[in-house]
Amino acid sequence: MRILVVSDIHANEAALRAVYQAEEPDAVFCLGDLVDYGPDPAPCVAWVRAHASATVLGNHDDALARGIRCRCGAPVQALSDATQDLARQALGLEEIEWLGARPLQMEIAIGGVRFLLVHATPADPLFTYLRPDETDAWIRAVESVDADVVLVGHTHLPMVLTAGSRMIVNPGSVGQPRDGDPRASYAIIDDGVPALRRAPYDVEATVRAFSGKGLAPEVLRALSETLRTGGLGETSTKGGRH
Repeated sequence: MRILVVSDIHANEAALRAVYQAEEPDAVFCLGDLVDYGPDPAPCVAWVRAHASATVLGNHDDALARGIRCRCGAPVQALSDATQDLARQALGLEEIEWLGARPLQMEIAIGGVRFLLVHATPADPLFTYLRPDETDAWIRAVESVDADVVLVGHTHLPMVLTAGSRMIVNPGSVGQPRDGDPRASYAIIDDGVPALRRAPYDVEATVRAFSGKGLAPEVLRALSETLRTGGLGETSTKGGRH
């Protein structure tokens, strides 16, 4: 069984297309945050609805559906606010309601492997931010989880971590990498064995897709910089919430 794991697509259709054109999975798991930061929420939501066998709620999806702020770190909150307005204009009410109705967690067993899917952490599915190097905190976060593999997103930082008898996998971000590599980040789990992957895509196509969206010049500059640098520019939260 070959599973494609994607997270934090953030309305970046060009990056998502590069991922699904590179892989031929038997199943797709999506760990949330389909919207905000990117120019094309509608095709990203449509693709996930058509292809993902399991999708959990992200903090940006929840914020859009409830009409609230996503509780991002300060450097990127304005970017989320501006692009949430874009998503509200691009998506229909039914699509927004579908996003908001995604579960906080999902448990799935495939081929004898038990998976737990959650956007952030099991105890706080939407907001807690734990970096890959916070090993002890991750071990505590999953010690009571009844699963073999815990799939998480939220940080935009890819990770495979062994925590006792469990494995924690963060595929990184398809549409908004924040580890200094602008290529789309995702994971493949092949017969229970995870591998982190990257897919190059036309970053400038995503930048061009913002044209005509009515974004303020400073917002457009910050979004473009993040895409081009893989999150290492001035607008990176560098350890804050996404």
